[in-house]
Amino acid sequence: MATVSDTMKMRVRTIICDILELDPDEVTETSRFIEDHGADSLQAIEILANLERDLGVTLDQSDLSRMTTLHEVYAVLAEAGAHI
Repeated sequence: MATVSDTMKMRVRTIICDILELDPDEVTETSRFIEDHGADSLQAIEILANLERDLGVTLDQSDLSRMTTLHEVYAVLAEAGAHI
């Protein structure tokens, strides 16, 4: 399986923190967006849309249910063939 570069991980963290209005140090790779940070479904869709736009990838909306932590977002991006 492909891996996500450190540069992309930093960009992903920035996108998610901007949408969830969090400081980067508040989000760990395993903290859950909904349970730990209060994200809602609209923010999840916004995360997906911003990842697609900013990283130039196409993600399936069915992946939203898997994208619950940074670690899982990285896995989805790696499967989608994202690379920077």
